Amino acid sequence: MTAQPTPGGEAAVVLAVDGADGRVLADDLAREGVGILALIPAASLADLSAYALLGADSAALQSRLERAQVVLLDASRDTLDARVVALCDRLGIRIVPRCATPDDERLAAAFGLAAPVGPGDDPSVVAEALRAHPVRSAEEDASRTGPGVIAVWGAAGAPGRSTVAIGLAAELARGGGRIALVDADSHAPSIALALGLADEAPGFAAACRQAELGTLTTSELTRIAAPVSVPGGTIDVLTGINRPSRWPELGEKRVAAALAVCRTWADHTIVDVSASLERDEEIVSDLMEGPRRNAATLAALREADLVVAVAAADPLGISRFLRGYSELRAAVGVTPVAVVVNRLRTGSLGIDARGQVRRTLERFAGIRDIWFLPADGRAADAALLTARPIADAAPRSPLTQAMRRFVGEAVVRL
Repeated sequence: MTAQPTPGGEAAVVLAVDGADGRVLADDLAREGVGILALIPAASLADLSAYALLGADSAALQSRLERAQVVLLDASRDTLDARVVALCDRLGIRIVPRCATPDDERLAAAFGLAAPVGPGDDPSVVAEALRAHPVRSAEEDASRTGPGVIAVWGAAGAPGRSTVAIGLAAELARGGGRIALVDADSHAPSIALALGLADEAPGFAAACRQAELGTLTTSELTRIAAPVSVPGGTIDVLTGINRPSRWPELGEKRVAAALAVCRTWADHTIVDVSASLERDEEIVSDLMEGPRRNAATLAALREADLVVAVAAADPLGISRFLRGYSELRAAVGVTPVAVVVNRLRTGSLGIDARGQVRRTLERFAGIRDIWFLPADGRAADAALLTARPIADAAPRSPLTQAMRRFVGEAVVRL
């Protein structure tokens, strides 16, 4: 099927629907004014993502996908998996699932996809679902100077989330402007301790409470933030909760509202979040509106313009990262994810540690763009001893240089 114009700047759509049903749906959507780029078999994306579709067919499909903004996919266990979601994420394509059974709906929900449409839905309903996925225009992309909110996530096992978050904030502060560092970890907040700040300060919990009441302003954020001087600039720190039992203060709506105000307050807001991405449905099934322990993490990830995913460079850390990465992709959708492998050393991975990590992440998660931070115990110890960012405590360390390179290549250019 040839490409059709997209009236009013609407998203160009690829239909991954089988047989005569797909042809009928394509004609119906065209009459609704939806621009259809291509009609392909439902399993084509799974074949392409698994490298089973090769040759001219692969090149043609890849070309069409690169121009697409939305794909309507007949979702099933044969057509939808982590590789398909990762492929669409890399290409900036949003997936609208078309589910025929409750099992298919649960599968789509597990990957964090939008509310599904059904085979019997009116074409106008399907068209509206496709239009509900806005895409940034070229003018909007050109006006971006970098991500406003950056969430730093990592799998369980202390891969170095807080260290990376602090280092990222310190490097961004060198460029001038206002940089905010937020501790939204509801399990084990550590930013205040790492920077030698009083954890009794109002911090992010106070910002969340005021945001819920609609009274949070940029001047109030400046008042409750703790300034930390770094070479070339200052970081405004919103410390985390000082006791784990206070986690209900970091509710989903509160966090989202507070980060929305942070966008207008700071040029970049780095948010340190916890590892767990569980949604706790079974635990709170009798209280669906009640507080949830991981709401702060999930809200911060949804609000982020960029997610920095941190993995520890050892067999256990990589294994945990791979298990959690699919959940992360399901939670963030098409938000860009920059993967950082921390504490790289040869001791636990043998010869060619970097190459082994690259091959493992590409094979099992389709991750090709990876940044590495070396194991630098001396610099890390100096930073902890002085309660300063590594860039301040050891400005010439290999870790500082690697962090600077990561910021220049993966963050500033976004």
